[in-house]
Amino acid sequence: MTEIIAENPVEHTLLDDVQGIAYGTTMAAFGIVLLTHLGLVTGQTAGLAVLISYATGWGFGPVFFAINIPFYWFGYRRMGLAFVIKTFLSVAALSALAAFLPGYVSFANVNPIVGAVIFGFLSGSALLALFRHGASLGGVGIMALYLQDRTGFRAGWTQLIFDACVFGLALTLRDWKTVAISALGALVINIVIAMNHRRDRYIAT
Repeated sequence: MTEIIAENPVEHTLLDDVQGIAYGTTMAAFGIVLLTHLGLVTGQTAGLAVLISYATGWGFGPVFFAINIPFYWFGYRRMGLAFVIKTFLSVAALSALAAFLPGYVSFANVNPIVGAVIFGFLSGSALLALFRHGASLGGVGIMALYLQDRTGFRAGWTQLIFDACVFGLALTLRDWKTVAISALGALVINIVIAMNHRRDRYIAT
């Protein structure tokens, strides 16, 4: 049977947005707690924040919050004020939860490969929830879209170059096996998003 897509999709209510952003930020924070427990890394600005945290001993939350500050301007220019407000709240919530959760969650034994895959699923579903409610976790993706609009340079290439730099830096702090396992987690995130972030399957706005 052919799927019929409504011409006027139902808009999210405020309550819809609140629960979607709450789910997304909580799952993302739990993923970061698992990631850092295993000593793994990831891509994008979250990965850069993790590396800075490892190198300096500073908490992930404050570093992640600070790194994202410059990107709100790009978000405002590309996607508008509502997106920036939701993204700011999401980044602030993730930063706070990432600092809060380790006091209430602990792991006795987690295989690094299994942990990387679970991290990928958690983070992928978290990002999907945020995207579907007009938010994000900030970062280089926003700048990449802005640069694509201004210069024509593909956003995907910008993100790929940034991630290559992050994982290159990771090799100065972690052994190659740990970085390889980390790359598996990043791959799972991208697969989850690529297969599920589709307008023809999700039409609420």
